[in-house]
Amino acid sequence: MLSSTTFDIPGYEITEHRGLVRGVIVRSPTISQGLMGGLKNIIGGQIGAYAKMCEQTRAEAYEDMAQHAQALGANAIVGIRYDASSVESKSAAVEVLCYGTAVVVRKK
Repeated sequence: MLSSTTFDIPGYEITEHRGLVRGVIVRSPTISQGLMGGLKNIIGGQIGAYAKMCEQTRAEAYEDMAQHAQALGANAIVGIRYDASSVESKSAAVEVLCYGTAVVVRKK
C-alpha cells in the first residue's frame, strides 16, 4: 500500500478517491511498562517503555487504516495524519487515530 503525508505521490496520478479511512487503537501500558515509566517519572529522563508502547500503537493504527483502504479497493493513502489523546488518566490509556484519504493511483 503506497502512502504519503502529502496529497499526492510523486510518479503516480490519482485516478479515484475512495474516501476517508482510519485506524483507531486504544492501549494502556503493561504492568512492567507502568513500573518502569513510574520510576523514570521520579528520576527523570526518556521513558523508553512508554515510547515503545506508543510506537507499537501507531504501527497498529496504521495497519488498521491500510486494511480499511484495501477493503475499499484503494491501492494508496494520501494526506495521512496521526492524532493521540489520553482516554483515562488513572490507567494512562492512550487512543491513537491514524487517518487519511484512500485513493486509486497509477504510475505516470
